[in-house]
Amino acid sequence: MRCVVDTNLVVSAAILPNSVPRQALSTVLNHDRLLASEPTLDELREVLFRPKFDPYVSRKERARFLAQFAAVAEIIPIIRIVRDCPDPMDDKFLELALNGGADVIVTGDKHLLKMNPWREIRVLRPAEYLKAKSGL
Repeated sequence: MRCVVDTNLVVSAAILPNSVPRQALSTVLNHDRLLASEPTLDELREVLFRPKFDPYVSRKERARFLAQFAAVAEIIPIIRIVRDCPDPMDDKFLELALNGGADVIVTGDKHLLKMNPWREIRVLRPAEYLKAKSGL
């Protein structure tokens, strides 16, 4: 499956190693194809290096995590623009899904979740994604 994973899920996975978001991201990395775009990577970089995360994970570890994430992701050029989400900040994930031929968007974002399915792309919470993968 081709998967889009939103920024908050990735940050949670980086900060909380035993969390459901970490399990979901690990499952994507081990069994599916992770998609990213320059806009989603830019947002991830900005959020991941916010000072509020300094007490939890060193900047060096976050830099390593970001580099590994970017190295394994398939970088998708954004050609078709989308303006469908009630929160315009989340349109970048819909654009990535559309341009990358995604099968699923894994997110905890309420705006995206309310759109499930969006253009025949499933929008699942991390636990729902894990449950769907275990049923295969």
